[in-house]
Amino acid sequence: MKIGSRETAFTYAVSAAGVVNAISRACREGELSSCGCSRTARPKDLPRDWLWGGCGDNVEYGYRFAKEFVDAKEREKNYVRGSEEQARMLMNLQNNEAGRRAVYKLADVACKCHGVSGSCSLKTCWLQLADFRKVGDLLKEKYDSAAAMRISRKGKLELVNNRFNMPTQEDLVYVDPSPDYCLRNETTGSLGTQGRLCNKTSEGMDGCELMCCGRGYDQFKSVQVERCHCKFHWCCYVKCKKCTEIVDQYVCK
Repeated sequence: MKIGSRETAFTYAVSAAGVVNAISRACREGELSSCGCSRTARPKDLPRDWLWGGCGDNVEYGYRFAKEFVDAKEREKNYVRGSEEQARMLMNLQNNEAGRRAVYKLADVACKCHGVSGSCSLKTCWLQLADFRKVGDLLKEKYDSAAAMRISRKGKLELVNNRFNMPTQEDLVYVDPSPDYCLRNETTGSLGTQGRLCNKTSEGMDGCELMCCGRGYDQFKSVQVERCHCKFHWCCYVKCKKCTEIVDQYVCK
């Protein structure tokens, strides 16, 4: 966290998003005295015969609270214009905002049917937060396309490479290159990948080729014990046998 890398950018963004998510939901569930259900205006494209007014997640309050609460730490100090400290402060503020906007952007209309015998003669709709996994996936995409920035003499962040477009308020930015996560380095906090389990057949990040950073891997056999041949007995419990299996596993050199 001491380095202004793209990993730090993601951490700040997802933390700010988590605050918005938690506060918005707490408002809806009546856990906070300072807020209640969402007061978002009825969407224009909602069919006329659908009711708007269920108790929705209060994303507006969650956004405002998170902006004031999370950004307070960054705004409480006055840094020298054009300094590295100011660059990091502006980076953190940008990524906090990107995290908040990710939650706001993915919140969508949810509806429930009402009617006799399951008929959908009436629909009630409200604003609902997206599953937080979707927020994380969106921010991971932003992490992959994060913009490298530097501080100008005027005290503003500018692109390191002007061939790219300036980031919007929904994009992540970073001011320092990422450390080499392949090797252990206590100064940067990198644990390295030596001894990590890897997947020999995967071409993704968990694959031995990428995980082991070209150093190769060792193979060993291990015994795995799993529950198997499970049967339900009346009433009411499940009884299983234990099965053992010898499997090949791979660890980075």
